[in-house]
Amino acid sequence: MLNDSIQYQSGILCCDSVALKDILIQTGTPVYIYSLKRALSNLERIRQAFAAVHPHIHYSAKANANLAVLGALVQAGAGVDAVSAGEIHRAFLAGADPADIVFAGVGKTPNELGYALEHGVGWINVENVGELQIINDIVAGLGRTPARVALRLNPDVSANTHHHIATGHGTAKFGLSAEVVRGVLKQQADYPHIRFDGLHIHIGSQLHDSRATRQAVQLARELMAPYPDIRTLNIGGGLPVAYSPDETIPDWNDFASDLLSLLEGCEVILEPGRSIIADAGLLATSVLYRKQQNEHTLLITDSSMAELIRPALYEAHHEIVPLFQPTEKDSLSYEIVGPVCESSDVLGHNVSLPDDLRAGDVLAILTAGAYGMAMASNYNQRVRPPEVVVSEDGKSWFIARRRETWDDLLRTEL
Repeated sequence: MLNDSIQYQSGILCCDSVALKDILIQTGTPVYIYSLKRALSNLERIRQAFAAVHPHIHYSAKANANLAVLGALVQAGAGVDAVSAGEIHRAFLAGADPADIVFAGVGKTPNELGYALEHGVGWINVENVGELQIINDIVAGLGRTPARVALRLNPDVSANTHHHIATGHGTAKFGLSAEVVRGVLKQQADYPHIRFDGLHIHIGSQLHDSRATRQAVQLARELMAPYPDIRTLNIGGGLPVAYSPDETIPDWNDFASDLLSLLEGCEVILEPGRSIIADAGLLATSVLYRKQQNEHTLLITDSSMAELIRPALYEAHHEIVPLFQPTEKDSLSYEIVGPVCESSDVLGHNVSLPDDLRAGDVLAILTAGAYGMAMASNYNQRVRPPEVVVSEDGKSWFIARRRETWDDLLRTEL
């Protein structure tokens, strides 16, 4: 949705003080555009919401791992939550201190764990008992001080969110049951090269209330209570972002205040991703064709599920607006679709836009900074779009990643 950074100025859609039309002259469409100003503001808002417990904030790189974005957040004091060795590598390139990186994930390979431990990554969030022996053996072989570990607790709670992004229920693949966590903590001596310093919970993304998070934190505190050396509680991410004007979400300050009393006395780690970058980004796309299909008016665009898979994968909604601010003209309800050969390649249903849109007109798909380019693919042998970053000053911009070419699609084939 429109916000302080993504808004109309003098009738033209802008990212901070930069008119999108000026960017598009150089980049064409489709193109992702991000506001560093908005991302850094979101980071600070989260920091202030939880200020009473002095949180360590680790940006969740899976949401958007563009090096320019990652580097700006690291420069602003954020650590990094990585879920692969590739994300750890990117974090290093962005200037992150290894001690400020958390390595999470349900299926870390021995090679990835070795890479993380050799490079001194600060925390490993463990989700499998078998992981512990691998970590213990690697650290022993390296002759290093014990690795800091947080056990990821699956609290068996149902989060108020889409079922595809709920991770804390009992049948999810994520985390360890309370019974398993209790058993591991009783057997810490079996792992002399590991320091069990914390518990980790993450019950899902885009949480619409704090109820399930409170239940998870309460259970984690009970499990920590017999072990005074375990003082760190990583409560993951999940802070929600509104994707439509009528979506009701809790204010971040209210969400935090519901948890603060339960977090007292703990070293607190947060892992926000979507809440930092989602509404700082958009995907600009051009209309290729206007098509009448029975009672539906379709706008076929040069963006597709290959560039933005969330609508096809999650039935996710994104607001879609025109490049030029609508006046009092008549509007029409459109289906916004892509050119990929899949029936699910629909970017927006029943989207109200000016009735005179034609080929060549530009639309902006909003709140696309998170899980947009990060999940883009080359399906149908489509080249991935460029990424543009508007600097923190809001006035200058640069291409942070060029558009791929056909040669790029073949570069790794033998």
